[in-house]
Amino acid sequence: MGDQCVSPRQPARPANSAAREHDRADELRHSHDHSHEHGDGHHHDHGVSADSDPRWLSIALALIVAFMAAEVVVGLLAQSLALITDAAHMLTDAASIVLALIAIRLSKRPARGRYTYGYKRAEILSAQANGITLLLLAAWFVYEGVNRLIHPPDVAGPLVFVTALVGIVVNIAAAWCISRANRTSLNVEGAFQHILNDMYAFIGTAIAGAVVWLAGYPRADAIAALVVAALMLKAGWALVRESGRIFLEAAPAHLDPDAIGARIVTVPHVCEVHDLHVWVITSGEPSLSAHILVDDRADCHAVRLGVERVLLAEFGLEHTTLQVDHVSDPDAPRADLHCAEPHGPVHRA
Repeated sequence: MGDQCVSPRQPARPANSAAREHDRADELRHSHDHSHEHGDGHHHDHGVSADSDPRWLSIALALIVAFMAAEVVVGLLAQSLALITDAAHMLTDAASIVLALIAIRLSKRPARGRYTYGYKRAEILSAQANGITLLLLAAWFVYEGVNRLIHPPDVAGPLVFVTALVGIVVNIAAAWCISRANRTSLNVEGAFQHILNDMYAFIGTAIAGAVVWLAGYPRADAIAALVVAALMLKAGWALVRESGRIFLEAAPAHLDPDAIGARIVTVPHVCEVHDLHVWVITSGEPSLSAHILVDDRADCHAVRLGVERVLLAEFGLEHTTLQVDHVSDPDAPRADLHCAEPHGPVHRA
């Protein structure tokens, strides 16, 4: 049977040992001891942080909304589905920025009561809603684009061409503004990528406007609208997929739990790792918890610090909760150890 994590070379620690242990943990940028207590002075830059600069987001939002309104009017006057599709895409960009600004305000609220993580998942909810909206709008534009290929209306090519050129300039300016803000947020990064897609879409729309204007081929407008709809489908699916992974508590795409477990058991004196979980609270905030068994002759506190150093240095994991226990016989049957039915794979040295 394993023992609780008390060094065999020392008596049980007095109450003030927690302070000494906290001092040792200060060697790391951020670590969680057995009580999962945060030290003072640690800074975290995760998701939409409160120190994100809302001014740049607000400037980008103003540019997008002003041009979007003008584009809808011109699109209706010119009977251009491509311009209206571009405007709808810009609407979702504006929604992303608005939701990011709201998330900045929510991130200032401390975690309390039943909301132990605060409102950090609000960003993921809004990102998923944005992705679903993109998919629905894209489906409608595909339907309308195909219909206009069959029955093309008269499109004012010069209006489409000039408006698209202005749209390229506006998108470049908005993308520059967002690049100055904190892009670790799934919403902000999504808006940035959408604006880049918008720029490419406006280039296609400008070409379509020129073709309609100079060659008298009105179906070019519908073709450009279908291209924009394809970009919307791609961006929308990416947002839905990424937010869905977070809601399902999947490990981040860049972190392999099996590789992490295999690396932990190479730390000296570690006998076994199980109940290893890696998940994301919100974009840019991965967390890990695990149950680690160590040799009963080892100082489990020193082993824990060594594991935390590895997790931080090699995997970028600073939010970690590790339960570390001694085990007298690493080869004992599972029923004789701490967890008879561990969750997930068991990694042994």
